[in-house]
Amino acid sequence: MNKFKFYFILSITTLSLFSCSKNNDIPEITPPRDYKIQYDADIADIETYLKENYIEVTADKDVTITKIPAGGTQASIWSYKDNASFPKLLSRVVKLHDISYTLYYLVLSEGKAGNPSPTNMDAVLAAYKGQYLASKTVEGVTTISSTFFEETKNPQQMLSLQSVIKGWSEIFPQFKTGTYVSNADGTVSYSDFGAGVMFIPSGLGYYSSGSAAIPAYAPLVFSFKLFEIQRLDQDGDGIPSYLEDLDGDGYVYDYRNSGDYPTPPTVNPDDTDGDGIPNFLDVDDDGDGYTTKLEIKNPDTGLAYPFLAIPSCDGNTTDPARIKRHLDKNCH
Repeated sequence: MNKFKFYFILSITTLSLFSCSKNNDIPEITPPRDYKIQYDADIADIETYLKENYIEVTADKDVTITKIPAGGTQASIWSYKDNASFPKLLSRVVKLHDISYTLYYLVLSEGKAGNPSPTNMDAVLAAYKGQYLASKTVEGVTTISSTFFEETKNPQQMLSLQSVIKGWSEIFPQFKTGTYVSNADGTVSYSDFGAGVMFIPSGLGYYSSGSAAIPAYAPLVFSFKLFEIQRLDQDGDGIPSYLEDLDGDGYVYDYRNSGDYPTPPTVNPDDTDGDGIPNFLDVDDDGDGYTTKLEIKNPDTGLAYPFLAIPSCDGNTTDPARIKRHLDKNCH
C-alpha cells in the first residue's frame, strides 16, 4: 500500500523533464536523423532489452529491472508477452511521423475495476521512475545498458498528458485509478492503483533534443503508478475533453497539425461537424453558428452532452436528426 504526505493541488504543472521546449544546454544534432531509421534502431534495442532482463515487483508495485545473468533461469520481460495473467506485456501501435510505432508496456495492475481511466488529454497524479537505454557494439557484440535519471515517489502535482512526451499520453489511458484513504496523520494511503512499465522509442520521447540528463535519441523506460486523474477542458467550452471522445476509445487527436494520422477512414471520429477541428478543440462542435458553451448553458434544456435526441423547435416532439441543442439554425 502506497502511503505518503498528500496535499490536494488542483493546479496542473509540467515538470522540466516533460517540457516541450528543448534544453538549451544540450545542442540539437543537425540535421536530425531520419525517423524511420532511428525507430528501427530503437525498437531493436528495446526488444533486446525486454529479452535480456527480468523484473522484481514489490507488493506496492515498485519495480526493479535486472539483466539475466549467464545461465540464469529468471523469466525475461519478453516472456510475459500477451500473457493471460499479470504481469502481461502488451503493445500499442502509435501512428506518428509516417511511422507505425510499436509501443510496449508491461501491465502489473490495471487499476480498480469500475474506476475511470484518463484520456490522453487529461491530467494524472502519478509516481514514476525513469531510465534511458543506450546500446554499444564491441567486436560484433551489442550490449544494452540502462541509466537512471529521475524518480518521483510521492507526487504532489498533476501532470497534463497534453504536455508530456507522446509515450506517456498513449499509455496512461490503458490504466485506471485505485482507491485512497486519508489518515489522521495527514498522509494518504493508496491501493488498487494502475501500475506498469512503458518502453518508449525516442520518436515518442525527446528524439534529437534530449532533456536534461537524457541524451538525444535515447529510448526511455518508465515504471509508474496511477493514483488520481483530473478531467481537463482544452477548448474551454464547458465540456471536459473526455466527454468529447465520441467513440469512447480514450484518445482524442487533432489530425491537422500534430503529425498524428488516422487509420482509414480518415474522418476524425471525434469531429461532429466534420470541419477538421476535433470537438475537444472546437468551440462550436455541431457547426450551427452557436458556441457549445452557450448551448449547454441554455436553461430551456436539461439534456446532457453528448448528442442525445433533442426536442424540436416547437418543444413537443423529438427529432433525432437534429444533432445537439435547440439553439441552431433550424430554429432561427
